[in-house]
Amino acid sequence: MSIQDSTTPAPASLEDALLSILTKASPGTLSAPEIAHAISPEGDWHGLLMPIRRTAVALAMAGRLVIYRKGKPADPTDFRGVYRLGLPRHD
Repeated sequence: MSIQDSTTPAPASLEDALLSILTKASPGTLSAPEIAHAISPEGDWHGLLMPIRRTAVALAMAGRLVIYRKGKPADPTDFRGVYRLGLPRHD
């Protein structure tokens, strides 16, 4: 799975890529740069960081993923700094 020629893929494809990568990493979490590297291993992954953040916020608000800050779930509408993403746990 690689989105090579575009730093801003269509939202649906970025959502799919993000969720697919997190499914493979489950039950762990990944940082935005780790996800960007997985999407575009040889391309300009830096350009994916903001689109990943925006997509993560939308998916978190829909309950499809969790944004973690310092190991704890963060408010998707109000978080800053280093964060990690993971799938919701169903325990």
